[in-house]
Amino acid sequence: MVRFKNYVKAGSLSEAYELNQKKSSIVGGGMMWLKLQNRVKMTLIDLSGLGLDTIEETDEEFRIGCMCTLRMLETHEGLNTYFQGVFKECTRAIVGVQFRNGATVGGSVFGRFGFSDIMTCLMALDTYVELYQGGVVSLKEFNHMKYDRDILVRIIIKKDGRRAAYAAQRRSGTDFPLIACCVAKKEGTWYVSAGARPSRAEVVEVAGTGVNGSVDCGTVADCFHFGSNTRGSAEYRRHLTEVYAGRLMKQLGGEV
Repeated sequence: MVRFKNYVKAGSLSEAYELNQKKSSIVGGGMMWLKLQNRVKMTLIDLSGLGLDTIEETDEEFRIGCMCTLRMLETHEGLNTYFQGVFKECTRAIVGVQFRNGATVGGSVFGRFGFSDIMTCLMALDTYVELYQGGVVSLKEFNHMKYDRDILVRIIIKKDGRRAAYAAQRRSGTDFPLIACCVAKKEGTWYVSAGARPSRAEVVEVAGTGVNGSVDCGTVADCFHFGSNTRGSAEYRRHLTEVYAGRLMKQLGGEV
């Protein structure tokens, strides 16, 4: 179990940022995966008093505070109405309701975990992250940035008209995904993200052809690099990505 010598409930983002510049400090989100580590850190920084646990909806975007829980994503009416229930679908198999009531969106995104259903879903949408020092950057760019000591403040999802669908393959109901796939469509363009490959999620943008925007899913699957581990082989993961991408495209009204 991870242990800390000091606990600080930050009174401002500037205070949290300054404290986090020491390598012996760490920002705590929901403390779901972090607490399973076996190490000692000097200071735990708590952001729960900064009002970053709300989801704001405007005409242009959704603004999701870093301390929002996965359960809030799962049950938020505005998000699920606009994106056809994709957040309910991508969160419902993450351990259980009790876990999702503790795990935070900020922790899931900042961690950029290879097994993350959340990152796989967000990568297919027009998503940005707001960093305290780094400002607003696209999630795609953030996904490739090195880990640093900045603080993720919120996630921003633009309302750009995308329709989305999500699916994942698991060996058991609440296990980590063997492969995760999210597909979004905007006009004639498809956005396909694949996660748990077993590396972190990536997204490809594909232009559909014909009246219904048909796509060769085999070609889409070939855009990703797959690896093997105890859950499955690279070949199996590639096959599942091709299958799920096709199913989700059909669900969104496309042809494959």
